[in-house]
Amino acid sequence: MKRIPEKTIISLVNSCTCKSHLLQVHSHLLRTSHFYNPTIFLSFLSRFALPPLRDLSYSGRIFSCFPEPNVSLYNNMIRAHSLSRGSARSGVQLYQELLRSGISSNALSETVAKDGHQSDCFLLTALMDFYSCLEKGGEACKVFDEMSHRNVVAWNVLISCHTRNQRTLVALTLFDMMRNSNGCQPDDVTCLLVLKACANLNALEFGQKVHRYIVEQGLHNVKSVSNSLITMYSRCGCVEEAYDVFKKMLERDVITWTAMISGLASNGYGLDAIEAFKEMQREGIWPGEQTFTGLLSACSHSGLVKEGRMFFNTMSRDFGVVPNIHHYGCMVDLLGRAGLLDEAFDLITSMRIKPDAAMWRTLLGACRIHQHNALGEQVIERLVELKAQEAGDYILLLNIYSSAGHVEKVMEVRKMMKEKGIRTTQASSTIELKGQVHQFFADDISHPRKKEIYEMLAEINQQLRIAGYVAEITSEVHNVQGKSDAYALSYHSEKLAIAFGVLSTPPGTTIRVAKDLRICLDCHNFCKVLSAVYNRKVIIRDRNRFHHFQEGRCSCSDYW
Repeated sequence: MKRIPEKTIISLVNSCTCKSHLLQVHSHLLRTSHFYNPTIFLSFLSRFALPPLRDLSYSGRIFSCFPEPNVSLYNNMIRAHSLSRGSARSGVQLYQELLRSGISSNALSETVAKDGHQSDCFLLTALMDFYSCLEKGGEACKVFDEMSHRNVVAWNVLISCHTRNQRTLVALTLFDMMRNSNGCQPDDVTCLLVLKACANLNALEFGQKVHRYIVEQGLHNVKSVSNSLITMYSRCGCVEEAYDVFKKMLERDVITWTAMISGLASNGYGLDAIEAFKEMQREGIWPGEQTFTGLLSACSHSGLVKEGRMFFNTMSRDFGVVPNIHHYGCMVDLLGRAGLLDEAFDLITSMRIKPDAAMWRTLLGACRIHQHNALGEQVIERLVELKAQEAGDYILLLNIYSSAGHVEKVMEVRKMMKEKGIRTTQASSTIELKGQVHQFFADDISHPRKKEIYEMLAEINQQLRIAGYVAEITSEVHNVQGKSDAYALSYHSEKLAIAFGVLSTPPGTTIRVAKDLRICLDCHNFCKVLSAVYNRKVIIRDRNRFHHFQEGRCSCSDYW
């Protein structure tokens, strides 16, 4: 058989106008050695993978037959998936496969430029998303900077990239940049991403600005946007604003009701959450797994043991929702809060599913509150078995021994932590002022107003001591080296954030702080006294729950 020139075959492939013709060409290629010619194969694959004859399923099978695909072949398949919104995950998998093959990630970018796709917004946006999924934020930003045209999807991917890579503050800045650009404006997806960032940062003022933009653009009628507004306001401790959004919605689904119930729960409005659940049923909305997580959490945070048991026992029988690990965790928290530690332990050990580390930590926290030393030791053993012990677990155990006056046990645990090289994670706290989020760490000296902040904190400490506040010296500061315990407690991140809030806002203004770890006992006492002495409402959201401090009391009733 006379060998057909390469150019002729490529021309034949490019001239095909229907799939049947391409299939005939495919049959011919299989009977000859041309099928494994990289240049011909690339041309054939591109014709099958890209419009107008795109067939992702068939082109995928063809691609898998090539023994050693190069970056150009990968590029074509990734581009094909980028053009299909439902195939983004497959594109990510291909990109990961590309990296595993030994081809550097930069090679894909080079090939994009070489093949003349710099202006292909779909391909470049998909490439940004792939970098983001692989936590290569810098490379995603580089692709964005080099784009000649940026549509709203590209902006959204960039914002998502920053939030995914824990650069949430930058995500808020990008929203403003997008609004001030001469190109596209934020859409509903942008607002969803930014509202999530506001919720994570406790950035209420910025969230309110996004809310105003949503109303101006008529996006408040988009159900998912309103649902996110409810979550944002709830996570910023503003249940009234969340409920206002809820009431104005024309249509509510199970996500809407769950968001409202969960918001009420996390802020300590347990009875209101139960009433919302009953109203949800009256409207004929069927609850889901997350609805019951919010409901049981409401019972837990408000100490409603009887109600919690009732909902837990009926969720499977009446609603067909089988309890999962989160539901059991809520029940352990509920029983632990009530001091029913043995019942909580029995519940964990009788579960049909394997308990996770979070559940054991919940019980460990209850052991600290109720000073149940023996059970606390058992829980630590369980965490060791799971190989999931963290510094915070030992901190809780240290506090149990410290509160009980068991000095020898405290020394043993500290020695164990030192031998294992276990150290606590540096906590951070954020506070928003005039739309700008300020972040603080323990002993932080990076803030431009640090001198004023530390002077204010010294003044606050003096006023609180006059009112009877005494620093709670516990083992929670065991890892601070070279400083006295009292000094370390005075400079925890939330105290610095609160001092900045008192310094920067008029008297009577509510101070809102978000902390990424659990608030310590001393800082909790500090906030209670401060709320009375300075006549300020202080709202702190830590890793576990909200703390609303007012007139010397906390909404958590000193259990957290």
